[in-house]
Amino acid sequence: MCKSIFNEVLGPVMRGPSSSHTAASWRMGLYARSLLGEPVAEGRISFDSAGSYGEVYAQQGSDKAFLTGLLDWDISDERFFSVYSHAKQAGMDVTFEVISLEGAEHPNDVDLWFRGISGREILLRGRSIGGGAVEFLSFNGFPYHSWGKEYDLFLEINSKNAGDLEKTLQERFSSLSWTRQDKEGKSLFSLVFTEDPGQLYGARALESLPGTVYVASPLFYPLRGEPLFSSAREMLAFAEKEGCSLGEAGLRYEALLLGLSREEALEEMVRRYRVMRRATEVGLSEDPGQMRLLSPSAGKIYTREAEGSLPLGGILTRAAARSMAALHVNSAMGVVCAAPTGGAAGVIPGVAVTLEEEWHLSEEAVAKALFAAGAVGLIVSIRATFAAEVAGCQAEIGVAGAMGAALVAEAAGCQAEIACNAAAVALQNTMGSICDPVKGCVEIPCHTRNALAASSAFLNVDLVAGGYVNPIPLDETVDASYASGKMLPPELRCTAKGGIAVCPSALAMKVVSI
Repeated sequence: MCKSIFNEVLGPVMRGPSSSHTAASWRMGLYARSLLGEPVAEGRISFDSAGSYGEVYAQQGSDKAFLTGLLDWDISDERFFSVYSHAKQAGMDVTFEVISLEGAEHPNDVDLWFRGISGREILLRGRSIGGGAVEFLSFNGFPYHSWGKEYDLFLEINSKNAGDLEKTLQERFSSLSWTRQDKEGKSLFSLVFTEDPGQLYGARALESLPGTVYVASPLFYPLRGEPLFSSAREMLAFAEKEGCSLGEAGLRYEALLLGLSREEALEEMVRRYRVMRRATEVGLSEDPGQMRLLSPSAGKIYTREAEGSLPLGGILTRAAARSMAALHVNSAMGVVCAAPTGGAAGVIPGVAVTLEEEWHLSEEAVAKALFAAGAVGLIVSIRATFAAEVAGCQAEIGVAGAMGAALVAEAAGCQAEIACNAAAVALQNTMGSICDPVKGCVEIPCHTRNALAASSAFLNVDLVAGGYVNPIPLDETVDASYASGKMLPPELRCTAKGGIAVCPSALAMKVVSI
């Protein structure tokens, strides 16, 4: 499956605290609402008792995010915090349960059953796979695969009449290809489009088809081109052949894959960067929002550094403080840009805003550097995961630190090879890091880990540019990080059952309701 920087790495623009549990839940709600084709009257969302969702869905706002998507709202909608009352007013009765899901294979597997106001029903098996990305595995009991990147169209019909439907499809839509499955007297026809089938063939033409028609709109940019590379080795070869930087390689990759012009791709990256910058500004302000466990401290650190009252201070401390500021906003369920996840949403903003303000870069220059960060994240997305539930904190904050190193290298005018080696060193330094959120909240130790990753991004570039020869290339480093992460026991992968999450002081903490 092709991966995209905007679809999987630097995004989505989301409400915190977790891309896996907040942003992905919202996306699954949107997909289900789109597929149902009408307002939800009743629903049931079931989490696996052995997974991560069941442990943290309330703390990380998954329930609110699902409901927000089911109401067809944007996740940045300010009604997010009162979504339960709005759902009730809309006549929506959705319940959440934690049970043993038959056939669950992933910590974030979830079953979604909904009935619309007309009585039509859908049943989905989906999962959050990290960084806000989602995967759907079955529809109404029939297996199928979708990542929500295209228009999914289903036709469900009694098997006695399936032959008639097949004939109709051949007559009216001869250029289309479809799959047919039969089960227990029912047949399901599945079709995939990169454009809206209702606009291509007319809504009436689809509605007139025999059987029940379901159409889900894409959750991401549809993929319209072919990837320029699929590994760091290929990426470096492309940059060398074209005589371009890593950021330029990432920009060309994304524009071609999504069918965007260079200007459109840069404009979209600038838009996402402005969300990052705004998050740091709010996080450094006097009112960064209410967190669940911590009191905001980024503004204090930033002010004391400016006053010269810290033991060291300097650009690394300022980057760290800005990083914590963005994560303050994330923890308060404010609007951030996942980079590549909600739990790591402070690192890239901390580094990028520091580069803009202290190196006096233009927004476009920062956007170009963000494509370098995105290119490194792209390789991780292709070869590994962004889900701490699967591979620990190294898959989130560790990867963000690697992306941050590439960001600094690009902004400093370094060659693509230096950017990739600095990213590899950053990831090597976080190998084996566990995910142990206290009380299941993305705060402790996430805030200080984001700060450390942001500051070390600068140091790792200096080490490589200064002469350190990295012997383990980025591809191999990503593979090793992924393998070591999967070796971690479930207690150390975002379940709040190990690490500092079970220290007496952590267990005694009180969670503030948001």
